[in-house]
Amino acid sequence: MDNLSVKYGKTLNLDKLTSYCPGCGHGIVTRLVAEAIENLGVMNRTVAIVGIGCGGFSHHYMDIDAIEATHGRSPSFAIGYKMTKPDNIVFTYAGDGDTCAIGLGDLLHAANKGLPITTIMVNNSVFGMTGGQMSPTSLEGQVTTTTVEGRDVSRQGHPLLVPEMMQYMPGVKYLARASVATPKDIRKAKKSIQKAFECQVKGLGYSFVEVMVPCPTGLKKNVRDSYEWCGNQVADYFKPQVFKDETEQDNVA
Repeated sequence: MDNLSVKYGKTLNLDKLTSYCPGCGHGIVTRLVAEAIENLGVMNRTVAIVGIGCGGFSHHYMDIDAIEATHGRSPSFAIGYKMTKPDNIVFTYAGDGDTCAIGLGDLLHAANKGLPITTIMVNNSVFGMTGGQMSPTSLEGQVTTTTVEGRDVSRQGHPLLVPEMMQYMPGVKYLARASVATPKDIRKAKKSIQKAFECQVKGLGYSFVEVMVPCPTGLKKNVRDSYEWCGNQVADYFKPQVFKDETEQDNVA
């Protein structure tokens, strides 16, 4: 699914192969986001706020408006846009490094504010674009270019569990963690991403989906091994689940 040269409806707009590396999970997530926008019929009023990193390419493959934010500031850009254009559908799309390293403060304050905005955080547990350095979500013992003997939690701390930090914020109305490690996982991820956008369409409040994906290049693994790693070691720590779902409320904007 990382080869997205086949168009999906009108939203996914590609005439060439993507720039994502072979096996990159971003291709799957980009497709799922495009499907959700298409299914809800909101393509003409949707804007993506993308971060710095591999996720910053996602809007190249969707026929929607987009803003490229400064590093880590996508949630703040999204708030400004949503307050100016409240009828538009606004979502951020960025990786774990962008979202929960330099951008953690922006993310948590945006979530706590509770505006109807959607955040898709694509977590591959490394800084993929810049060479595979440790990110806030790298696993304990994980070898990266900056933790050559593995992440040592006594020195670098524990991997951040971002949805768990947000689940008691009253402004967060849909909150989930998903994975693309297997076809079954992808079907669940599709449902969560759809729900997150539905939450915004209904005007309920903030919605957030963390999607666990492999980065064969950053992990220095072949594609098959990277997906197995994502479905086993990663899922053992970052457990896919729905933390909160208030999308069935009747409070429709």
